[in-house]
Amino acid sequence: MDKVAQRWTEEEFAGLALGDARLNKRARTLMDTFAAKPTASIPEACDSWSETCAAYRFLSNPEVTWEGILTPHWARTQERMRAHAVVLCIQDTTELDFNGQEIAGLGPLSYEAQRGMYLHPTYAVTPGREPLGMLDAWMWAREKRGKDGVRPGMKESRRWVEGYERIAEQAAQLPGTRLVYVGDREADMVEMMRVARDLGTPADWLVRAQHDRCLADDEATKLWAATTGEAPLGEIRFTMGGREKQAAREVRQQLWARPVLIGDGKKGHIEATCIVARETDAPAGVKPVEWRLLTNRVADTLEQASELIDWYRARWEIEVYFNVLKNGCEVEKLQLAAIDRLERALALFMVVAWRVAYLMRKGRNCPDLDAALFFDPEEIRGAHLLNKLKMPATPPTLNDVVRLIAKIGGFLARAGDGEPGVKTIWKGLNQVHASAETLRALRDGLG
Repeated sequence: MDKVAQRWTEEEFAGLALGDARLNKRARTLMDTFAAKPTASIPEACDSWSETCAAYRFLSNPEVTWEGILTPHWARTQERMRAHAVVLCIQDTTELDFNGQEIAGLGPLSYEAQRGMYLHPTYAVTPGREPLGMLDAWMWAREKRGKDGVRPGMKESRRWVEGYERIAEQAAQLPGTRLVYVGDREADMVEMMRVARDLGTPADWLVRAQHDRCLADDEATKLWAATTGEAPLGEIRFTMGGREKQAAREVRQQLWARPVLIGDGKKGHIEATCIVARETDAPAGVKPVEWRLLTNRVADTLEQASELIDWYRARWEIEVYFNVLKNGCEVEKLQLAAIDRLERALALFMVVAWRVAYLMRKGRNCPDLDAALFFDPEEIRGAHLLNKLKMPATPPTLNDVVRLIAKIGGFLARAGDGEPGVKTIWKGLNQVHASAETLRALRDGLG
């Protein structure tokens, strides 16, 4: 088994308490197994039929909860957060589609005929986009609509409010770190803002505005028109990365910001700042990028507003995370009998997905770190062998090895290609781990 994988999983699962030492050991073994082969199915990832059976027994054990599996990772995420002055706590919901599979406990998705479940994590990321891990998560399956068209159960939007409340609790435990709740349009909820105000705003909040509300102190004026009715603070430029069929391109935006009062739904008001970022000179045939944000933070200057735009743009990291989880770890292909078993497996794969995203960002943000801090000697040697390269005379850096792994996964590494993304990294990891296992077997056999 991979010594470095064992080291990071042992650190990540320090304090694991599932009620039985054997269960704790099995959970760590499964994490090692899934981390070594993130794209493999459970039978493919396990070394033998007995190991496969042991994995399925663990996932079907009613004494094991998915929250119990994730608890030590949540604690380690908090520890990593302490080293940063600001941490973005990004929330979003994704569908997991298991349509066509016979899995007990699933419910309808966006289309009532589809079957699956929902995942809503809180993902901690630095302003520099380094993923620190997860802080929280919800998993659930929807109930079918009743004859009256109403879906029973808790209102799903409540999870956005509860998400802020839990971040506020975390803030009390991290006095040296400012936490920022970040959400897309679904998080534009007066209830969440009211809760933050009533708690004394222990954590900042920054959400993309969905509703063009009337101002509380001038009901004849709408939020967005009021914000853009004066001269802009200035202009910013940034490169928007390529997404699906859209190529990467430079974006120029004008920024407006103004303090506003909005109704709190309880005959009171909430003090906020509205920011509008509007693209100018967009290429022909391309929809201009425009963001309208609401926040509790002050943005009187271009620098302050620009920082908040950068924080909102970091929200994309949770989309990268979902991409790794669904397309890298292929969790929607899990074939398990019931939703509680899916939840236990997802808890493990959620940590694996974070690890892949973490390696990508660490390779970009801290390229000169010694690769041996993240990979064992056989993995480093395997990455070189698969690229038909000799081992260098000096220890390779993290960025060197991450790029070699990505090249195995299809990264071309041309002059204009920039740094590799998560897709090529997770593809390359499978082959590197297989090569490392072969090298270990040869070494042990010769020993």
